[in-house]
Formats: sequence, C-alpha cells, structure tokens
Amino acid sequence: AFDFTNGFHDTANAVATSISTRAMSPRAAVGMAAVLNFVGAFISLEVAATVAKGIVEADAITTTIVFAGLIGAIAWNLATWYYGLPSSSSHALIGSVVVAAFVAPLLAFLAAGMAILIAYRIVGRLRPGPVNRGYRLGQIASGALFSLAHGTNDAQKTMGIITLALIASGNLSGESFEVPLWVIVSSATAIALGTYSGGWRIIRTMGSRIIKMDPAQGFSAQGSGAAVLLTATHLGYPLSTTHTINGAVMGAGAARRLSAVRWGVAGNIALAWVLTVPGAASIGALTYGVTRIFGTGALGPIVVSLMVVTLIAAMFGRRIQRGPALTAADAPS
Repeated sequence: AFDFTNGFHDTANAVATSISTRAMSPRAAVGMAAVLNFVGAFISLEVAATVAKGIVEADAITTTIVFAGLIGAIAWNLATWYYGLPSSSSHALIGSVVVAAFVAPLLAFLAAGMAILIAYRIVGRLRPGPVNRGYRLGQIASGALFSLAHGTNDAQKTMGIITLALIASGNLSGESFEVPLWVIVSSATAIALGTYSGGWRIIRTMGSRIIKMDPAQGFSAQGSGAAVLLTATHLGYPLSTTHTINGAVMGAGAARRLSAVRWGVAGNIALAWVLTVPGAASIGALTYGVTRIFGTGALGPIVVSLMVVTLIAAMFGRRIQRGPALTAADAPS
C-alpha cells in the first residue's frame, strides 16, 4: 500500500514537466513512467540494503514498529497528495537521511541552473519553433531517464522495508542480506500501478505552479534530476526524488530570472518538506501506541488498518463530491 501511494504521489516527479510543455500527453507520460519505474526496480539493490540494514538495527525492530512506520508514511503521502503538495515519500518513511534531504535539492538546483544557462547560450539565436520541438523530443528521453532513476531508488525502499519485516518476524536471517525475488517483483508492480493511477493534483503543482516552464527548462530539470538520483542510487542513498526534481525545476526557473519562480508556492512546498519527518513520525508513534493497546498479536494492526481504510474512503468520497482536481483533458499546458 505504501509503495502504491509512493507511485501515484511521485508520478509528478517524472512526468509533470513533460505534460506542462506538451512534450507528451498525460496518459502517455504516466504510462511511460509506470513501465520504467517497474524496470528500474530491478537494476540494483543498494538502496534496499541501506533501508533494511543501514538505518536501524534490524534485530531490534519488531513487525509492529514496521507496521506503524508504514501507516505513518501512507497517511502523510495521502494528506500531502490531497492538498497537492509535493512532499517526500522517502523521508515520510525513513526520516533519518537528513544530509541527503538538504544536499539533493540544492545539488539539483545548481545542476539544472547550469544546464539551462548552457542550453540558452547554445540555442539563444535560433528560431523558437524548431528549438521547442527539439527539446520536447529531448524531454521524452529525459523523462524516461528520470522515471528509470525513480524506480531504482523509490521501489527499493519498499523492498528494504518488507525485508526488514521478514527479518523482524524471523522469516529471514539478518546475518546475510538477500531480497527475495517475490519482494522485488511485488514492490516493482505496486509502484508501477501507483504511478499509472496518476496523481494529478501534484502534477498540476509541479507542472505549472512553480514556474511557467518551457521545453528547454523541462529537459534541463529532468536530466539534472535523473543524474542526481542515479548517482545516489549507485552510492546506496535512499534519496528523495521529490526534493530532487523540485530543486531542479526551481533551479531551471531561477537561472533564467529569479522572479520566474513563484516563491510563495515554493515556500509552501518547502514547509511540507520540513514537516514531513515530524508529521509522519508523529502518526507512526500514534499508530504504534494504538496498536499496542491490543497486545502484540494481529488484532492491533487489523483494527488500525480498518480505521485507515475508513478514513481513506471518506477522503475519496469528499473528493468525488467536489470533482477531480485535474483530469487528463484539462492537464496543465
């Protein structure tokens, strides 16, 4: 369930810029992102190993702790998605990667800013029509690369969590880290299905509310973000794809002129980043406390799961009454 919410929450990371500049249709963009998220999940296991063994003492973790942490992350993903705020699913799940939280968006900001300045210098004297068409084609490639990078990083977090749960329950030895094949396949499938389901609220925020984006900026942001993500995956860091691409989009806008970035929207996004770790942690702690009221068996998680399903049904019920925030027909242009 967390992996699915991660997919539809973070779809915008990969495709919002391509949709915004009309490089791809909304459905084609999310379809491509879904397929490449699935493929990316099979590329490496460094991030999964970091989540399962490098952040917590696996022998000290119980299945109740894993369950509570996942509920906290799911709840935060749903809350920020409901309000259209791009927040980090990674930090909602494992809020201990503090250095990466600050370095990733800054690095992506600088890389995208440099990339767009170079791009404008190269094509500045050329006719806008052919340039835009060329960069729209380039965005298909850069969007594909970012989707692949997203799969290599984000799907592996769920693999690591499931592996951690298997170790905590005694079904897998903590001595030698090995992710079972069924865990890899199920994690890749869940994030791909979540990605294809859309996440239009955040796509609108990413695609049109931060900056008014041209194809060159979209290409620069996606390419820079993908480079940062793939480097982090190779090093085993569970990086925030959301922070990375948001930083890249802001950098691509600010390099052109500072006023191009809607800093009020950017400030709201930054506030969501700041609140992600304590917000998700608080929900996780509350979940753990409620679960323990019913002992250490299965009853507590069942009760909490029913409560969560009821809240989600109510949330989606209100959304249906109000109407969708964004559909494929009126996606940002």
